Amino acid sequence: MHFRKFKANNIFTGSTFLDPEIVLVTDNEGIIVDTISTKDAGDNIEVFDGILTPGFINAHCHLELSHLKNVVPEGTGLVQFVQQVMTKRGASDEEKVGAMKNAEQELYESGTVAVGDICNTADSISIKQKSNIYWHNFVEVSGFVDVMAGKRLDDAKTLLAKFKSEKSKAKSNTTLSPHAPYSVSKTLFEQLNNETTEQLITIHNQECLAEEELYKNKTGDFLELYKNFGIDISSFHPTGKSSLQSFLPYFTNNQSIISVHNTFIKRDDVDFAKSKVKSQKLYFCICINANKYIEQTIPPFDLLKNSSHDIVIGTDSYASNWQLNVLEEIKTIQQSTNISLQEILTWATINGARALQIDNNFGSFEKGKKPGIVFIDKVNGPTTTQQSSAKRII
Repeated sequence: MHFRKFKANNIFTGSTFLDPEIVLVTDNEGIIVDTISTKDAGDNIEVFDGILTPGFINAHCHLELSHLKNVVPEGTGLVQFVQQVMTKRGASDEEKVGAMKNAEQELYESGTVAVGDICNTADSISIKQKSNIYWHNFVEVSGFVDVMAGKRLDDAKTLLAKFKSEKSKAKSNTTLSPHAPYSVSKTLFEQLNNETTEQLITIHNQECLAEEELYKNKTGDFLELYKNFGIDISSFHPTGKSSLQSFLPYFTNNQSIISVHNTFIKRDDVDFAKSKVKSQKLYFCICINANKYIEQTIPPFDLLKNSSHDIVIGTDSYASNWQLNVLEEIKTIQQSTNISLQEILTWATINGARALQIDNNFGSFEKGKKPGIVFIDKVNGPTTTQQSSAKRII
């Protein structure tokens, strides 16, 4: 068997940094064989000036929106952003495929090995069939009018069947998921609860203050959006609670949930989540660059990291980000907080792998896994710099 041996200033395992004198050994397929000391490793060691880490897990992306890069202006706020995406997402098949190819290539080359990807169409199937990335496809379900719930769910199940029937199943999984509290009716939430028993789902949560105003008082900017699109919301009754405290009780069938954005989450929401969901069943996904792009704000990191729930990282889409590069998310978090690189890399590797339920193969340098290897250069000890970049080694 042919072995490859890797040494770096720092090797991050998925949870901790190894002693600099430790060498990582893989077989020629990239499967982890062992970690050994330099003195026992022999020759032909590949040496890197920087950090080696398991491949990144991008827990939230929208590959099918890739053609919207540079289309939606920055800083509009979420309600305007949603309206622009809804009205501008049309494009030729050729444009869409070209943009998705470029996006997939960027994800792959910058070290992403697995993606939690939001799907409203079958557009991305052909790209994913050829991709070397693992995809968890979240077929998104939305519909704020109660009487339309059955039809919306049927449409989503038809799309789900398309993803499941494709040959790419070996490198993917597909489940239904609600879009967001402001776009899913009570009846649709109830139906989704029954359809997703013991499955992994994801939901956009508390991405803007208007979402809170809607659920607490049936006021705020979303009313204008519903009016613009002719959506009758007479059947919606405010709960007097936050959107998280309103949607979470619908899911009673042992679902695992990735709650995305959480930009305006508060302590009582975190306490509520802790009382409702086992910690290993709820993950908070951070998409900091998208939050800055749309709402020009960032989530409450101290609150989230001190909760009992693991944090994971996503890039969101080209519609709301300048790139789909997990290291750029890590760099922005490092620049915006005093959280250590070790902790943030944990979010981007093993936490993400656990969230997507693929930690048997991804997320850490453990014997028998094939997690990919990513090299981060131009670091300053245990921190990234503006110049740091990530490159896939395996």
